Amino acid sequence: MKILSVSDQVDPRIYSDKLKERHNDVAFVLSCGDLPYEYLEFIISGLNQPLYFVHGNHDHSKKIEQDETQTHPLGGDNLHGRICREQGLLLAGIDGSIQYNRKTKYQYTQGEMWSHVLRLVPGMLYNKLAYGRFLDIFVTHAPPRGVHEGVDWTHQGIKAFRWLIDNFQPAYHFHGHIHIYRPDTVIETRIGKTLVINTFQSRVTKIQTDFD
Repeated sequence: MKILSVSDQVDPRIYSDKLKERHNDVAFVLSCGDLPYEYLEFIISGLNQPLYFVHGNHDHSKKIEQDETQTHPLGGDNLHGRICREQGLLLAGIDGSIQYNRKTKYQYTQGEMWSHVLRLVPGMLYNKLAYGRFLDIFVTHAPPRGVHEGVDWTHQGIKAFRWLIDNFQPAYHFHGHIHIYRPDTVIETRIGKTLVINTFQSRVTKIQTDFD
């Protein structure tokens, strides 16, 4: 199974009339945040496949009418703070980055991130009983602590995400937030059974589906 993941910067190879031709074998799409809603809607309509998203720290409401605002891509499915199933896979997600100013909505303290993650625990425990595993894919905007994180405050990793990986071992953790400027930047790191993937711009990942 192939998954298209996107984040942070519009990829002209995706935003083109060749989208369907290039990615007609994608099962679904993951957005890790900080992308224009119209870009994500273009992907949804172009591929006609489910798109799951979390908000990035730069996402904001978009005014579309005098008294109406848009808070998400139309047709997209918000993963923040919830667990769902897609084609047999168990997905969960968390919005945003560490709080560094008060100008945008999707910024949280490390403590608030702990609250978001801990609310996922009952669902993951149920998954273990029902399906034999806690989680298959974890989707966030920010990276986990100690993996792919930046050296500045804004791009630090999230402690609670690392705890989730260490203790619940999803097969994949897709994140954004960390822009790639050098060809030698590490974009995939394995932590136990979890493959952590920085999905800057766009990536196609062929995923394993037998997690037992």
